[in-house]
Amino acid sequence: MDQILRLHYAPDNASLIVRLALEELGVPYETVLVDRSLNAQNGADFLAINPAGLIPALETPQGAIFETAAILLWLSETYNGLAPQPGTPARANFLKWLFYLSNTAHTNLRLNFYPEKYIGNEAAAQAKLRKHARANLCDSFDLLETLSQEGHDWFCGKSVSIIDLYVVAMLRWSAIYPAGDTDWFSLARWSSLNALARNIETRPSVASLIKSEGMDICPFSTPNYPNPPEGVAI
Repeated sequence: MDQILRLHYAPDNASLIVRLALEELGVPYETVLVDRSLNAQNGADFLAINPAGLIPALETPQGAIFETAAILLWLSETYNGLAPQPGTPARANFLKWLFYLSNTAHTNLRLNFYPEKYIGNEAAAQAKLRKHARANLCDSFDLLETLSQEGHDWFCGKSVSIIDLYVVAMLRWSAIYPAGDTDWFSLARWSSLNALARNIETRPSVASLIKSEGMDICPFSTPNYPNPPEGVAI
């Protein structure tokens, strides 16, 4: 591939999962800030790349890709890493859990973060929606804790996978967002997921993430709000 990949990102957004995957694969790439403080995600330049106005997007030689799971799958297949490859026995099981993360768990995170986008500004309704979303997220983490103990190579295994990267990002966000309203979440409840977060933090890809997005040294096991060198976080 002659054209370098370009990751359109914002600090501490879903783009961090893609950044980690690119770092793990050793793929050269550039970053393009989508400045949320200027509402750049809804500006003409970014909408030309992702008409849905959601971060991340990845420019590739085959065109722009958006949706986190789609980008991760493209990377894993194009560069033959971080996932069971098409045609292998583990592929179907891996796929169902990747899309469970994307379609179910990540959706509940968005309901928790942005209830006003779904049901308006009435405080009681928002609180009710958040309560249900958080219960669903706890159920998801319970399922993932069980899955982690089943001995799959593509989750909590010897090699890092895109599912590992996706899960630790969701653990981070659950612990610190919305600011001041995270008492429902304790990583200590899920021992295997806690261990995964700590193991991922030792990797060079995370060192790069910490530097690039202004995070503290343990961004998944004991996260704090970032102080990014450019742009703003969630």
